[in-house]
Amino acid sequence: MNKWLRRLSLVGLAALGLTLAGCGNKQASEESHNGKKVTIEYFNQKKEMSGTLKEIIKDFEKKNPDIHVKELDVPDAGTVLKTRMLSGDVPDVINIYPQNIDYQEWAKAGYFEDMTNAPYIKNIKNHYADQFKINGKIYNAPLSANVYGFFYNATEFEKLGIKPPKTWADFEAAVEKIKKSGKAPFAVAGTEPWTLNGYHQLSLATVTGGAKQANKLLRYSAPNGIKVNNPYIQKDFNRLNLLRFNAQKNWRGASYNDAVVSFASGQSLIMPNGSWALPMINQQKPKFKVRTFAFPAAKPNHEMTVGSGDLALSISSKSKHKKAAEKFVAYMTTPAAMQKYYDVDGSPVAVKGVKQKGPNSQLGGLSQLAFTKHDMVWLAQDWTSENDFFNLTASYLMTGNKQQMVNDMNTFFNPMKAAN
Repeated sequence: MNKWLRRLSLVGLAALGLTLAGCGNKQASEESHNGKKVTIEYFNQKKEMSGTLKEIIKDFEKKNPDIHVKELDVPDAGTVLKTRMLSGDVPDVINIYPQNIDYQEWAKAGYFEDMTNAPYIKNIKNHYADQFKINGKIYNAPLSANVYGFFYNATEFEKLGIKPPKTWADFEAAVEKIKKSGKAPFAVAGTEPWTLNGYHQLSLATVTGGAKQANKLLRYSAPNGIKVNNPYIQKDFNRLNLLRFNAQKNWRGASYNDAVVSFASGQSLIMPNGSWALPMINQQKPKFKVRTFAFPAAKPNHEMTVGSGDLALSISSKSKHKKAAEKFVAYMTTPAAMQKYYDVDGSPVAVKGVKQKGPNSQLGGLSQLAFTKHDMVWLAQDWTSENDFFNLTASYLMTGNKQQMVNDMNTFFNPMKAAN
């Protein structure tokens, strides 16, 4: 689910599937000239939601019989999209992740239609679209989001007398209580560092006071400015160590699936991960109540989650059918469309008027913070890449080498600081 985090190399993309990807636009162009119906192409990256999106498109077409929406699903959609963008074959409407560095570069280069004054942007609550502005303008309508925090075994928590922690001290006490019960506190996927990315970013944000403060320490400090003795880094080590010393047996060799099984089987009582993990957890049919809580901070009511636009739509600035594309995006920002989407997907929805499950639902502990001041966008929105960051996180958990982690951080951020 979180594959957008990994920036893909441009090398070799020209050789990738242009014929397959390009055929949609050719067909759309031919059909739009028959004088009866305009066809626009919708490039989908939420393949698991393809069936529901097709139903929503049918509803839209009934209301707009002069517009046909051709939904395109392709394997490795992110790579195919990059290829098409670089070749100038831009789909009319694109599901694209607005925190992605590629999106930001393409928006700056003029690939997308300016939505700043579009009426449908007002349908998005809490000014969520503003979080992804490029040079002060909106080029994307983020309709839903993913969120990251902790899944927990609510049934066992109740038996042990543990409440979802609100502060870091509460969290440490809860972990000690779980250990004494004979269970493993955490389910950790040691071989898949991307699953730890949210944990480390939230650790840094909660100890520094927020996302901007975290990036001031990491991205916008002086070259080689990250030090082992920095008080924020010391607190970060403390939070990483909570995972390091309290994970399930053999966590270093565990995969994403292994971690899910450890949690869903009741062997581990807490799993740090994003909302995208819920379907995998439920597939294991856990015999306990699955609930979530956000990353605790030093003080109560300062807990945080991290997430990003998930179903998020942009319009090609070169589309031959902009009015039709705008009608479709406007429809996607309505409660009718997004209620149908939410009822299947379950991720927090940013569209006003959609009825969503309450705080006692499986994702409720995280969803209730979505689109609020407690919900930050991934820190990599201001970075040029991200892979090395979550790899150095995993490396520290494996070795406990503080100086090496700080060295790796400086190596990672120093090149970015040249542009400061």
